[in-house]
Amino acid sequence: MKQLTATMAGTVLNIRVSQGESVSAGQMVMTLESMKMEIPVEAEFSGQVEKVNVEVGSFVNEGDTLVTLGE
Repeated sequence: MKQLTATMAGTVLNIRVSQGESVSAGQMVMTLESMKMEIPVEAEFSGQVEKVNVEVGSFVNEGDTLVTLGE
């Protein structure tokens, strides 16, 4: 299992993947908003989404797990 984590604190603006979906390395999985800037979150590796750990509107801290990917 691999995890995609937040690189900075912010609010989840949108989520572009769902559980069971396959993602490719470099694919945008969600957008965070921090200090009025939109920060894209991209998959660092390919895999299948096992769990989306946040919801739109959730506040996340740096290092929080956003998405869990399996093989």
